[in-house]
Amino acid sequence: MLSGYRFGPVHGTRLPFLLVIDLKALRENPEAVRASQRARGEDESVVDALLSADERRRAAIARADALRGEQKAFGKQVGKAKGEEREALLAKGKELAAEVKAAEAEQAQAEAERDELHRAIPNVVHPDAPHGGEDDYVVLKHVGEPRTFDFEPLDHLDLGTRLGGIDMERGAKVSGSRFYFLTGVLAQLELALLNMAVAQATREGFTLAITPTLVRPEIMAGTGFLGAHASEVYRLRDDDLYLVGTSEVPLAGFHADEIIDGPKRYAGWSSCYRREAGSYGKDTRGIIRVHQFNKVEMFSYVKPEDAEAEHARLLAWEEEMLAKIEVPYRVIDTAAGDLGTSAARKFDCEAWVPTQQAYRELTSTSNCTTFQARRLNTRYRDENGKPQIAATLNGTLATTRWIVAILENHQNADGSVTVPQALRPFLGLDVLTPR
Repeated sequence: MLSGYRFGPVHGTRLPFLLVIDLKALRENPEAVRASQRARGEDESVVDALLSADERRRAAIARADALRGEQKAFGKQVGKAKGEEREALLAKGKELAAEVKAAEAEQAQAEAERDELHRAIPNVVHPDAPHGGEDDYVVLKHVGEPRTFDFEPLDHLDLGTRLGGIDMERGAKVSGSRFYFLTGVLAQLELALLNMAVAQATREGFTLAITPTLVRPEIMAGTGFLGAHASEVYRLRDDDLYLVGTSEVPLAGFHADEIIDGPKRYAGWSSCYRREAGSYGKDTRGIIRVHQFNKVEMFSYVKPEDAEAEHARLLAWEEEMLAKIEVPYRVIDTAAGDLGTSAARKFDCEAWVPTQQAYRELTSTSNCTTFQARRLNTRYRDENGKPQIAATLNGTLATTRWIVAILENHQNADGSVTVPQALRPFLGLDVLTPR
């Protein structure tokens, strides 16, 4: 039996839920990983290629070990020999040394091939995650009813411009397309929103962290962001550093190569940067899809067996925040083909945007099981004191994009915006008034 998995239904079948991409588990039950690849719409043949590479590596190690043992025993013979016998043994010893060198080179090559294939396989998806791509999500619930307006509602950019708070033109002048300035009351609104998120997080026991926004390649790779989504990441080649798209990345690296003392929760406040590669022509108006934004992100380290319960808690905290801004939203179970490399399962909360007549993502929470922690070597001690790989999870508490939902859902006919009750103590205003 595989340790670290449970059985659950996947569209009428029962497949193991691996908590890690563990080679031992993969050897014992490769079909679980093949099924995950199929659910994601990925190439399942990479699983068999990895198994073959792993077998070659193990054979190469055995051969190299055997030759080194032979070389060691042979060295003792040489030490005892004399004269012509010694010369003959020395000559044979050189041949044996060459064989050892060749075997070690073969081992190194086999390990490199194995590691490359290993890195190509994303986390094993949760058995309950829907199969399919971006449009194959499952709606888990709706909360609140979209508002009926007795006037023609304005979109967030028109509202933000009238409030004197969003300036896309100067953002483009200074930095290029998809950059912006938030000024005056909307700059205050964003800080109020983020501070409300921090207040909730710290009340629930999260440790606040203002995180670096530049990270080393090994940290970015360890979190799974340099695979299929590498084109989304800004890179500073001269410094060999990456700009983060979420404080999940530095928080995942915070305890790299450490043994942590029990479960930990952090709330990371950072600016975030995304290239938005491949999204040209989408959401070009306003601040829905931009290259830079601010965010408060929850990040948890737990035991693998506690990860699903923690995932449910993160989602509940996200919904608590959404209730505070009083907007209709829905919760979706993201399909396997739309999961990031590191996520086994992801829930998104999408708020209603009146002028688009559509739900748009405001939060997401992902259970990454042991995928990131295994790459970053983050462990905890079990009840026997033995180090074990931890599980990591993340979830959004607030971002700049929330301003879109707040403005559009709470606008009034005169262009003013009523501030949600929970935000008023943080903002100091009840209504945002056009200039």
